[in-house]
Amino acid sequence: HRDLHFSLHDALPISALVTLARDAGELARQVRRPMPVAPAPQARRGTAFHRWLQQHFASQRLIDPADLLGLADVDEEADADLAALRAQFDDGAWAHRWPLEVEVPFETRIGDRLIRGRIDAVFADAHEGGYDVVDWKTGRPPASVEERRAVAVQLAAYRLAWAALADVPVNQVRAAFYYVRHDMTVSPADLLDAAGLTALIETIPESALP
Repeated sequence: HRDLHFSLHDALPISALVTLARDAGELARQVRRPMPVAPAPQARRGTAFHRWLQQHFASQRLIDPADLLGLADVDEEADADLAALRAQFDDGAWAHRWPLEVEVPFETRIGDRLIRGRIDAVFADAHEGGYDVVDWKTGRPPASVEERRAVAVQLAAYRLAWAALADVPVNQVRAAFYYVRHDMTVSPADLLDAAGLTALIETIPESALP
C-alpha cells in the first residue's frame, strides 16, 4: 500500500505538485485525511518496467534481457503486456540513445518550498546540444487539455532541477514524456519557469497548511 500522507513542513513531492496543478482542493484533502492506496496493476507493471529499463541501460547491453526477469515485481513469463512494453521500447525512438544519467534523485528549491523527485533519464547526445530530461510513461497520454497542463508541471520541475544539478541555464534543458505504447514523445513548449512554479506553489490552500 502507498500512503498519501506527507507534511508540508517537509519537501513537497512531485506528485503533490501535479495534484496541486490538477485540483488544489484534492491536495488539501490528501494532507488533512491521508488514505492508504493499494497500487493498481497498471502501477505495478509500470514500476516493473522502470526497473527493467534502469537495468537495461545500466547493463550496457551486455546482459540478455531474458536474464532480467527476476528483477520485476511480476512474473514476466505470465505477463504478456509487460513483455510487449519491453519489445515496444526496443523498437521505439529512444532505444538507441544512451542516457547520461538514469534514476536521478533531486531536491530543489522553488520559491519557499523544497521540491523532491526522481528523474527517469537524462540524455546529452542530441545534435543540437544541451540535455533531454525524459520521463517514461507506460500508460495512455492525457485525453484533456487540463490534464496535459497538470502533468506538464512534473516536467517543468524536472527541467529546473536538472539545470541546477548540471549548473546550466534552463534553456539548455529540454523535457519530455515518452509514452512507450504509442512510441510518442511529448515535449510541451509552454512549460512553467521558476516564477510560474512558484506562483503555483503559492496557491496551496490554507486548509492544507500545518
